[in-house]
Amino acid sequence: MALPLPPGLTPAEVAFLCEMEMVTVVPRQQLKSHDLLGGPTPALRPPHRAPLPLWLALLLKRQRRANIVPPPWLLRSSLERILKEETEISPTAFSRPPPHPHAISAIPSATDHKSPPFLASSTADAPSGHLPYHWLELGEILLQACSDDVSEPDKVRTLLRDLREVRMAKMRSITKHLEGGGVVSLEGVGAMEVAEGRQFVVGVMDGLRKLGASREAERRRREEEGGSGDGNSEDDDMEMEME
Repeated sequence: MALPLPPGLTPAEVAFLCEMEMVTVVPRQQLKSHDLLGGPTPALRPPHRAPLPLWLALLLKRQRRANIVPPPWLLRSSLERILKEETEISPTAFSRPPPHPHAISAIPSATDHKSPPFLASSTADAPSGHLPYHWLELGEILLQACSDDVSEPDKVRTLLRDLREVRMAKMRSITKHLEGGGVVSLEGVGAMEVAEGRQFVVGVMDGLRKLGASREAERRRREEEGGSGDGNSEDDDMEMEME
């Protein structure tokens, strides 16, 4: 009998899905178009840039057939600006996610609509100053597989670590609002942050639910005891009047 699976995606599964994100490559040699499940890939002709899924870009990088262009948000200046927004401008909220490339009213059909997290938010044309949905795992993958393509990789790695610590502290502080019955917005939270923080947040919510249930049971018990006590006192008064 198979054991029940935990709710949600694990960090390993999130990292696997991240490899479907689109990145920009600079090919070193020509490569014909290939038909994939997500559609045909563009024909690669050096030195023209082309968008490819991350898994294919990593394969070509290992074969030294292409270089990967880091997204604008992975630059040092952009990460420093985002870190300042997270710590000084909005210390209690998460930085804004990338803007949607299309207006909802301008989308002709649902089949043409690309919803998060698979927007083109990690290509060379993506806007800077916004962390995409797979920012954490994508940044770590690029720094590990193609650090030579990233400008100032050591500084970028440090900034990513600082951003992770700051944002995880915000995730933990969410439990204070949950305890008071408040509504919490998770806009801008990344996929890996959700996967890593789910167990902690769900555990806190379960504890609060059990605590609330015990308080409700205690309140009902007191009401029942109070009601039975009032009834006994009224019976005693009636007996005294009859005597």
